[in-house]
Amino acid sequence: MHHVELITTAILLIWVAIVITLERVIPYRKGLPFFREGFWTDLVLYTFVQSFALKIIIFDYIIQPLDQHFGFSKLHFVTGWPIWVQVLFFVVTHDFYIYWFHRFQHSSPLFWRTHEAHHSGKQVDWLAGSRSHALEIIINQTIEFAPIVLLGADPMVVPIKACIDAVWGIWIHCNIDVRSGRLQYFINGPEMHLWHHADHEEVFYANFSTKFAFWDWMFGTAYRPDHKPLKWGLPYAFPKDYFSQHVFSVARFDEEELARRSRLFRSYHGIRGRLLTKLTDRVPTLKPLHGWPVPETHTVTIPAQRPGGNFGATPATSAPSHTPTAATSSR
Repeated sequence: MHHVELITTAILLIWVAIVITLERVIPYRKGLPFFREGFWTDLVLYTFVQSFALKIIIFDYIIQPLDQHFGFSKLHFVTGWPIWVQVLFFVVTHDFYIYWFHRFQHSSPLFWRTHEAHHSGKQVDWLAGSRSHALEIIINQTIEFAPIVLLGADPMVVPIKACIDAVWGIWIHCNIDVRSGRLQYFINGPEMHLWHHADHEEVFYANFSTKFAFWDWMFGTAYRPDHKPLKWGLPYAFPKDYFSQHVFSVARFDEEELARRSRLFRSYHGIRGRLLTKLTDRVPTLKPLHGWPVPETHTVTIPAQRPGGNFGATPATSAPSHTPTAATSSR
């Protein structure tokens, strides 16, 4: 088991190095700095701190007690299957679930609040996929890994499935100009998923697939134009701080306005900037630690007729400052 975790970790690190290199060589969106705005929040707080904490919560405090209490693993539903068949089974079934839950999140104003952080980045790259609300991760990874444990799968399935998730998550968000041709009808990649993160009205209800693009083509939510987006991110202001992003999902507020009105919040909000400023003033070569914002050429949502219909819903992304102009939709 331990050697499997070492192998999957090595695969992931090698994959990260390959993707970062390709982002520099053949970028989908040119001019994005490696240390873009929000880089350290995504890397430190989302990728390392949140992932470590939620792994303990999900496996030790949710899945393990369920297994001990109900003993579902005694069913051994998949125990006799070859490991590769077990992995394939859980990859496909979970991806099917994720398509529909993801689609539901974009149609539900309540559940959109657990997903909007994932769309808040205005510069989408290999690391952008790590930005996900803690509650969203708890829901999805519990539903993902609980069946693996409860149905008696081989213990190696968990690290293998986790590695596949990480590799694929990096792939679909990476800033690489990929031309996969007909393969994009089956395997999802940045061609369609970078559009999913665009602030364009035609994709408010499109490209929900994670690993397998055929879900979108099968259920009428695929959008694959022959041009690139002009704007990414949300159609409304979103906090840049990790903790503020989670509070924002419960109570709406303007981060900058709150910093002006509240001395306490201003002290907290500016502490990272002050510490980094002192550090980079002494060591100028560490300036990238601040993260570099990228000038946006468009300040409002790009209007368009959204193909495919909006499935009887209004965009969950709507905010008082943003009113979609198109009558039909596909996010």
